[in-house]
Amino acid sequence: MASTKTIEQFMAELEARGETVVEWAEKHEFPAWAVYRLTAGLNKGKRGQAHRIAVAMGIKADPNQQAA
Repeated sequence: MASTKTIEQFMAELEARGETVVEWAEKHEFPAWAVYRLTAGLNKGKRGQAHRIAVAMGIKADPNQQAA
């Protein structure tokens, strides 16, 4: 299983690519406000859309990935 990253690592990756949170959200078809809530720590990404965003960001493991 791939290792997860921190929110700080995710944000650093965006910055290194010159990509904004809004651009990332649009590219992954998530509402920007929901991504901002995760990056600000207002949502933990435990279920529903927030969990799907956290998995896409790489801060939560994908439960559909089989461990090797």
